[in-house]
Amino acid sequence: MPSLRSNLAITNYTGRLFSRARKVHGIDEQRDWFLTEFTFKGILFDLDGTLVNSIAAVDRAWRTWSVEFGLDPEVIAPQIHGRRAKDSISALAPHLDQIAAFNRLEYLEASDTEGVIPMPGAIDFLARLNEVPWGIVTSGTRAIALPRLRAAGIEPPKVFVTAEQIVRGKPDPEAFERGAELLQIAPSDLLAFEDTIAGVQSAKSAGMSVVALTEEASAHADAFISDFSVMSLNRSSDNFHIKLA
Repeated sequence: MPSLRSNLAITNYTGRLFSRARKVHGIDEQRDWFLTEFTFKGILFDLDGTLVNSIAAVDRAWRTWSVEFGLDPEVIAPQIHGRRAKDSISALAPHLDQIAAFNRLEYLEASDTEGVIPMPGAIDFLARLNEVPWGIVTSGTRAIALPRLRAAGIEPPKVFVTAEQIVRGKPDPEAFERGAELLQIAPSDLLAFEDTIAGVQSAKSAGMSVVALTEEASAHADAFISDFSVMSLNRSSDNFHIKLA
């Protein structure tokens, strides 16, 4: 078992075994433990797939874009999650005019919020963070992220890191490092919530503990939840504490 930071309590957590996620990423053994308690001073959230369910809108935009640019949406759509759109376009369609391709995709994503809703328990959990410093670190641009937040009924936080504010996208740690800098909290004192492997790797590389919201991402994270309502939140004199049910 890897070494754990002293400010985290570990409890055996054998109720969930994620053999599918481990197999996908070439890890032979099943993972039969997760952290169930965290002590921290602030929180950073990913947006899409973490605070808001935007998967249908994202899928529609990328499929429309793929057809318009002569690409196979069945090939493109499964490969775009967890990283900046400009990085996906560069990797998957380097032959395209990158600026024109990105501008069209950004328009498609920003103008379609049909079906965008908050993730289970997200609204209630955010309402409990009135004393907790928190922010959002997303791979989307501000033009895409703001309409999705509005559609989900979530007020944008003061710390709001978007794709155009960084040079290197997830899985590079820059985005989460920027979030920590804006919160003025050391990365080791932050708890991150993510739904993709690239996002978990980004936050972990920045030095944060990470709670995953998908089984696939959980293979790299410290804990897994499928619903924000499973967590209790408390405060001591200098820190905040989350316990997973």
